[in-house]
Amino acid sequence: MGKSTGEEIAAAVQSWPDVEAAPHRFGGVEFRVRRRELGHLHGDRIADLPFPRRVRDELIADGRARPHHVLPDSGWITVSIRSDDDAARAIELFRMAYERAQKARSRPSSA
Repeated sequence: MGKSTGEEIAAAVQSWPDVEAAPHRFGGVEFRVRRRELGHLHGDRIADLPFPRRVRDELIADGRARPHHVLPDSGWITVSIRSDDDAARAIELFRMAYERAQKARSRPSSA
């Protein structure tokens, strides 16, 4: 028996350097790079990810995500996972969040 869709997404995200997975406070599993959350999965059906509002608005306008299912006026997005294409899109968006986190880590601190 193969992995579930959520397990496949989790395996992909956890394969990237510095990514840690832990139970999410509202159920599911969350992914972090140090203290920064990349997003989280609710089983095999939903991925939630935080982005700056401008990026969030672009992702929604492009049809790549929808407003967060609980906090629609926040910077968070929701990706419904119903197909292999949706799973691939969720991984792509987790990768985008991961690259933003890595870029933020490499910036010199302003102390």
